[in-house]
Amino acid sequence: MARKALTRAFGPGRSVAVLVAAALSLWPFATHAARSHHPHLPYPQLDWPFEIAGGQYWPVSWGDVAGWYEDDQLRAFHAFRASCRPITAQDKPAGEPRALGLSLRDPCRAAKAAEISDVARARAFFEAQFVPLRISRLGEAEGFVTGYYEPVIEGSRTQTDVYTVPVYRRPSNLFVRGVRAEAVGLPNKGQVFRKIGRRKLVPYYDRAEIEDGAVAGRGLEICWLKNQTDLLFAQIQGSARVRLEDGSTMRINYDAHNGYPYTPVGRILIERNIIPRDQMSMHRIREWMEQNPDGANELRRQNRSYVFFREVALSDRDEAVGAQGVPLTPGRSIAVDKSLHVYGTPFFIEGELPIESEQSRTPFRRLMIAQDTGSAIVGPARADLYFGAGVDAGKVAGRLRHGMRFVMLVPKSLDPVTRGRSMPVPVERPSAKIAKLFPQADPGKAVAATAVAQAAQAVPLPAARPEIAPDRPARRYRHHRSYRHRR
Repeated sequence: MARKALTRAFGPGRSVAVLVAAALSLWPFATHAARSHHPHLPYPQLDWPFEIAGGQYWPVSWGDVAGWYEDDQLRAFHAFRASCRPITAQDKPAGEPRALGLSLRDPCRAAKAAEISDVARARAFFEAQFVPLRISRLGEAEGFVTGYYEPVIEGSRTQTDVYTVPVYRRPSNLFVRGVRAEAVGLPNKGQVFRKIGRRKLVPYYDRAEIEDGAVAGRGLEICWLKNQTDLLFAQIQGSARVRLEDGSTMRINYDAHNGYPYTPVGRILIERNIIPRDQMSMHRIREWMEQNPDGANELRRQNRSYVFFREVALSDRDEAVGAQGVPLTPGRSIAVDKSLHVYGTPFFIEGELPIESEQSRTPFRRLMIAQDTGSAIVGPARADLYFGAGVDAGKVAGRLRHGMRFVMLVPKSLDPVTRGRSMPVPVERPSAKIAKLFPQADPGKAVAATAVAQAAQAVPLPAARPEIAPDRPARRYRHHRSYRHRR
């Protein structure tokens, strides 16, 4: 039944590949069980194929990657080299849980030494350093993409009659276990606390409490905006360019959040039948909020998550900085699930997107580099595409909610096909006929059964209880009378 489902999803030629990929993803568990139950087997200590939690993958050739030979891989190469700076500088983490680990170091060293100035050489570089694996969530054929951008909004460094909404920096009483208070850029997931006294920790204030002034008057204001909708969109995107009254620009980036999960306001509008699903976009959300200020206040507070910012020293010419710490490249940078993927990983994303207009289906076939993350970006084939700054970028990013096909580029040092050739297989099971002629018993169960039988023989059973006739039938009568009386 599973094979039929896979054949329907991927075609008869690819169903076998998917089954092989599922087996590859389960090899670490099977081999661990084999080693634990059969320690005497002469298996060497091998490097097992990597696994991606909740994901399935199967090898493909470069010719099977639609649009690979038409893409401009030179732009992707420049973005990849930017990611290589922090990759080559990092120390080996203890117990790296992600599939690629530190394997991107070898391609990064090659990229640093390479002199590449044209598309053909850039494409040859990726083909020489990586192998392509089609990847998706387990049981699904496609991944899913959304878009994001850097808003450009008006603001002031001081509070005025026009600019009344504060943009807060991280409060000093915000606490995350295991993270130093002075660290830059706290995790965007997990619990966040505030200290009361020396020891007591309670959940941090939610959006409604902060909007009502829970942290006001503490000197945390970075700047002031015109309305809460501008602030909400800056928080959703994680960064913003604030055009100040004197003509200069302030750049703000994500620094911390209050510990509550992000609730998409667009989803609430869809569930309330206010905006149809096929018309949902950030532009429609903003329109509705501007036309319904009271409803916007209630809707906004349904998202209890709240983001705190820090001011960063970037000019108008600089792009926003992603979670990896490098400037993002419009049209080439993506945000991914950082619990599964390593920053710097190349992904080829292929499909059709409404780039030109809401109704258009523009072919999108590009090599992208993972350089950012987001609390709503969860899963092995889930990406947020970065489109740059400004209104036009926001229009494109705001209408993306589409299924796309993902190909993950894996360094050849982790080639699962090569490793799979040396993977030990379990001991072959006997045929049904042989098993019937020579029944096998579990040694552990046999020993336990023997011990129980011996113990039963060693301990004498007690004598049967004698049968004793009831002596006075009148008790039953008195009980009956008493029972009726109670009724």
